[in-house]
Amino acid sequence: MPRSSRLFEIIQILRTAERPVTAAELSDALEVSVRTIYRDIVALQGMRTPIEGEAGMGYLMRKGYDLPPLNFDTDEVEALRVAFAMLARTGDSALQRAAQRVCGKIDALHGPADWLEIVPWGAPSDDSAPDCVSKATLRSAIREEAKLELLYRDEQDVETRRIVRPLVLIYHLNCVMLAAWCEARASFRHFRADRIWECTLTGTDFKGEGEVLRRIWREQYEAEESNVGATGTG
Repeated sequence: MPRSSRLFEIIQILRTAERPVTAAELSDALEVSVRTIYRDIVALQGMRTPIEGEAGMGYLMRKGYDLPPLNFDTDEVEALRVAFAMLARTGDSALQRAAQRVCGKIDALHGPADWLEIVPWGAPSDDSAPDCVSKATLRSAIREEAKLELLYRDEQDVETRRIVRPLVLIYHLNCVMLAAWCEARASFRHFRADRIWECTLTGTDFKGEGEVLRRIWREQYEAEESNVGATGTG
């Protein structure tokens, strides 16, 4: 079996496994030595494949991982290139770096397409100033359901501190909005990311509440979501 095919099979086995799979089990399934499996696991981890575990304990694939389809047609590849390039407009530097990595993989398979150009004008970059809040921090807090303390300045330059439960990050053309449950107002509020001057974790979370709050937020603001303006309503 070619090495590329073997790596693919290891990923498939780990994706469907309900418990840790040992190197010995993988070697039996693929008819190679245990030492070869160890080398393959190291190679996959080096390619950022989210395999967890260690020799003697077994290996697991983190949930949510899937192999991207490699049989994109020409229009699909170009659609991906344009979509990834447009991430420059979000001002989210972490997403931009991730997009560059993906585009590098697409280039390796399909070759570059220098004739596709996207104007990067859009939301200000979160790397533009030392006191600019990272959008990656906001996304992480949403995923982890971690409460944040914000120092926020509204359009009148009024400064307030809020404890919020971050729920949704909304990427508009020229700004990014954080939708959150504001504990001070006991209601949903929207905060422009470029008006959040400080953002710190409180050390407390709202585990198990995020999905419910998001559902209520979507129901409450579904009709208005497309009309959210460029100004914050914090």
